Amino acid sequence: MGHRFLGILLLIIVSVLLGLFFDETAALIFLSSMLLIMVAYHIVSLATLDRWLQRYDPASSAMAPVPNNFGAWGDVFVRLTRYMRRYYRNRQSLSRALERLQRATSAMPDGIVILDKIDRIEWCNPVAEQHLGLDLKMDIGQHITHLVRQVQFVEYLSSGDFSKPVIIKQSRYQAIMLSLQLVPYGDEEKLLISRDITRFEKMEIMRRDFIANVSHELRTPLTVVNGFLEMLQDNGVKDSDMEKHALGLMSQQSRRMQRLVEDLLTLSRLENGQNILREEEVDMKELLLNLLHEAQSLSAKRHTITLQLKEDNMNVLGSGDELRSALGNLVSNAVRYTPNGGDIVLSWGEEKGLFYVRDSGIGIEPQHIPRLTERFYRIDRSRSRETGGTGLGLAIVKHILNRHQARMDIISELGKGSTFKVWFPLKRLQSTIQNKVPDVQLEQGQSMPPQQ
Repeated sequence: MGHRFLGILLLIIVSVLLGLFFDETAALIFLSSMLLIMVAYHIVSLATLDRWLQRYDPASSAMAPVPNNFGAWGDVFVRLTRYMRRYYRNRQSLSRALERLQRATSAMPDGIVILDKIDRIEWCNPVAEQHLGLDLKMDIGQHITHLVRQVQFVEYLSSGDFSKPVIIKQSRYQAIMLSLQLVPYGDEEKLLISRDITRFEKMEIMRRDFIANVSHELRTPLTVVNGFLEMLQDNGVKDSDMEKHALGLMSQQSRRMQRLVEDLLTLSRLENGQNILREEEVDMKELLLNLLHEAQSLSAKRHTITLQLKEDNMNVLGSGDELRSALGNLVSNAVRYTPNGGDIVLSWGEEKGLFYVRDSGIGIEPQHIPRLTERFYRIDRSRSRETGGTGLGLAIVKHILNRHQARMDIISELGKGSTFKVWFPLKRLQSTIQNKVPDVQLEQGQSMPPQQ
């Protein structure tokens, strides 16, 4: 840069000296000639640069020969050469990395689709083409919902909650079940991962059908056996204490097996995808009063049971039978696992959409709480046998609440009792036209006061 300014300064000095020692015309002619030569030099150098750039082939890894220029343009070509060589090296490195990535994703058993900020397809691997019926050459730049049109996926994409996958049936080319999950990354881009779960879904259907069929076949013989046992007990066929004890145990275990079969059938119905939720406006006040009376019957005055209605004019949209089963399970568990003289509280509306059962029972250790809704999970098998539990009650509760988009929180401390909270979503709450009455507490043996 300094040499260039020095040359211009020297040209000006020579022109001034010519004007002083000769005349101004000679100085102007000399200055004009030199400027013309400099302009011609720059024009020729620009033309050389243009030809050099035209010979550059982006698909080739080799660069065109660098022109031999002197002066300022020589420095420019040297710098451009360095930049171009660096560019070639970076491009080759990126190309190799991209090829490795594409080979790796192509070998994956899962489908991968890269979506841009507005959910348009940027790239996909062959498995995704097969799963979703895509053609990368034709569909690149298309919005994903133009090609994957299932309602469940469109709702999943618009919800913004991608913590869990969505299951869809892809029948465009072949009937397969797909698990689709979106993974946000980078600058608001997303990865769409598809997985074929057809085989697992068929196995799950076979498992459910097997349990349902076996349970159904067991129901009739158990009913017959239980009936004959009751008849023997009622007819007084009791020759000895041993026979009395045996008949009592047989009857007890028969009834327990019958409850287990009924719970298995209930669980199978809830898991059946064809079992559509039949919605109605469930009168929560009436439902909870019925649960209170059932709890009183089960307790037989061994506990203090309280019902708190904070929102007696707020109903729930859902299945009355299913909600009765779910909330009834929570209430009966509280009665079974609370020692005599303990307190049990049923509450509705303390917070909007909140139902809870609180007891002063034996409590649950923290490590057991996450697994309570698993089928046949038991904290203490001997205690379960004593209370007559089947190990399926909370699993049924979980499925019913999921069908109503509700969630359950369990708070418990060993030796101090447990609280089972059920939160219903706002969209399922239905406000009645009744006037809200003051908070009501019903203890065992009391009835609901009439509304004014």
